[in-house]
Amino acid sequence: MTAEPAAGGPTDARPSRPLPPPPVDDQEVVLHRTLGGIERQGTVIALGNFDGVHLGHRALLGRARERADELGGSLVAVSFFPPAKVLFGDAHFLSSESEKAALLTEAGAAEVVVIGFDRAFAATPPETFADAVAATRPAVVVVGEDFRFGRDRSGGLDLLRATLPHIEVVPLELTAGEVTKSSLIREALAAADVARAEQMLGLPYRVTGLVVRGDQRGRTIGFPTLNVATDPRKALPIGVFAVVVDTPAGRFDGVANVGPRPTFPGGAPALEAHLFDTDLDLYDRRVTVHLLEHLRAPRRFDGLDALRAQLARDAEAARVAIASRRHATGGREATGGRRA
Repeated sequence: MTAEPAAGGPTDARPSRPLPPPPVDDQEVVLHRTLGGIERQGTVIALGNFDGVHLGHRALLGRARERADELGGSLVAVSFFPPAKVLFGDAHFLSSESEKAALLTEAGAAEVVVIGFDRAFAATPPETFADAVAATRPAVVVVGEDFRFGRDRSGGLDLLRATLPHIEVVPLELTAGEVTKSSLIREALAAADVARAEQMLGLPYRVTGLVVRGDQRGRTIGFPTLNVATDPRKALPIGVFAVVVDTPAGRFDGVANVGPRPTFPGGAPALEAHLFDTDLDLYDRRVTVHLLEHLRAPRRFDGLDALRAQLARDAEAARVAIASRRHATGGREATGGRRA
C-alpha cells in the first residue's frame, strides 16, 4: 500500500523552490555570550529574539546591515537563548544557540551575542539592560516595533529611545497577509507543513546536530541512516521528508524520518536521514539537515518487507522533489548566503 502524498508534497501544484545555501562554517561565526564581548565602539546593533531568523528578522537585519555599510562599521546581532516561551511555557525553539548564531552570521552579522536567558536574567529591570546596551556605545541600534525586554516585559521602545542616542525601528513583516511570527512557524511545523514554514523563514527549516550511533536496523534492510541528535526542546515536524544534508564531506541528497518510529514502538523519537549514493562514516560529526518537502506521515508496517518497499518509494519521491529544487536553482548547488 502506497501512502498518499501529503499536502505540500512534491506532486502538488506549488512552484518549485531553490535549494538552500549551505550553512556557514563554524569558524566564520564570532559568538559572544555577553554584551561585554563587543569591543569596538560605533557598531550597529540589531537587537531581537531572532528565533528562527525568519523573514521579519531578515528585514530588520537587512536594514541594520544597510546602516552599517553607510557608517562604515560592523553589524553585531544581539539575541537571547532560549526564548521566553520555551523557558516559561511548553513551546519549542526554532533555532538552537549554534543554529541561531550561524543564521545571523549568514544574514550579515560580523559578530553575534547570544545572552543566556534564564529566570534571573528575565527578572532584570529593563533600565539595567538598556544601560548595558548603551555601555557598548553603538552608533545605531535597530529593533522591531514589537520588541519588549526586562522584568515582566516592561521595557520597550520609549525606554530605548530615552537611553540610546540613535534608535531605528523596523516595522513588522507580513507573509501572505499575516504578521510573520515564530509562533506561526511553530504551528506550521506541528502540522508538518514545512512549505508554509519555509515561506515565513525564507529558507527550508534546518536541524543541526551530531551524528550518534543508533540501533543500525536501517543497514539490515539496505537503508543505512544517520541518527542526528537533537535537543528535546527543538521544534521538529513529524513525518518523512525529502532532505539535503550538509556534512564535513559535502552535501548529499536524502530522505529523513523525523519523530516516532511506529514500526519499532519501543524506540525513542529520532531524526534519521538516509543519504543517497554514499555510505560515509559520520559518527560524532556535525551535520545540518534541511527539510525540503513533506512526503508522508509516519505509519506502522506489518513487516520489514513492507517497510523496505515503502522506503524505496519514499526515496524515489525525495529524488524527484530534490531534482525539482535543483532545476529551480539552475542545476547548480546554492552558494553561501553571507555577505562579505
